[in-house]
Amino acid sequence: LEFRRVLFRSIALTFFCCCAAHSGPILHMVSFASLVGASSLVATGMLSVAGAGGLVGRIIMGLAADRYGAQRVLVVGLALQAATIALYSVLGDLISLYILSVFFGIAYGGVMPLYAVIIREYFGARIMGTAFGAVTMVSSVGMALGPLAGGWLFDHYSSYVGMYVGAGVVGFGAVLIALAFRPPALPVPVPVASGSRA
Repeated sequence: LEFRRVLFRSIALTFFCCCAAHSGPILHMVSFASLVGASSLVATGMLSVAGAGGLVGRIIMGLAADRYGAQRVLVVGLALQAATIALYSVLGDLISLYILSVFFGIAYGGVMPLYAVIIREYFGARIMGTAFGAVTMVSSVGMALGPLAGGWLFDHYSSYVGMYVGAGVVGFGAVLIALAFRPPALPVPVPVASGSRA
């Protein structure tokens, strides 16, 4: 029981860090693109490209999770998310930022459905609704804090570099926590009776 409690907290904290990391870059993306010289249409297009990448990521990482396991794919997706977020702090030309936004979208979009799969694998279907609702509630707090922190950093330093660096660090924190998940217990096979009555 204690192991399940620790595991639940670890999953919730991973989800929190994941959402805290990507929510700021998402919300401030249009403003950031405008600062590096993009027109309003081009800046909005960058956000649209990231959203399209998210749709692709859900399919790609979903298929990968079915084949390689949700926990492994989650770690890879979180690492890609953290890396792309950090790269926003050093790239300045629009073409590079557009390409980066595609991979950022694939990463943050792809990892989101995996939390439900992980909850199902570790806690079973009987309490999946309760457990997933609880970790989603925790992640929503991270989702709210990310843009707030990003706005505060921009207001104080007149730059988004701090937000992207900080969000990248938080994102890599999510990777480290997810790496600590133990493999879920395998289901006990149900014996099949041999033979049949005539």
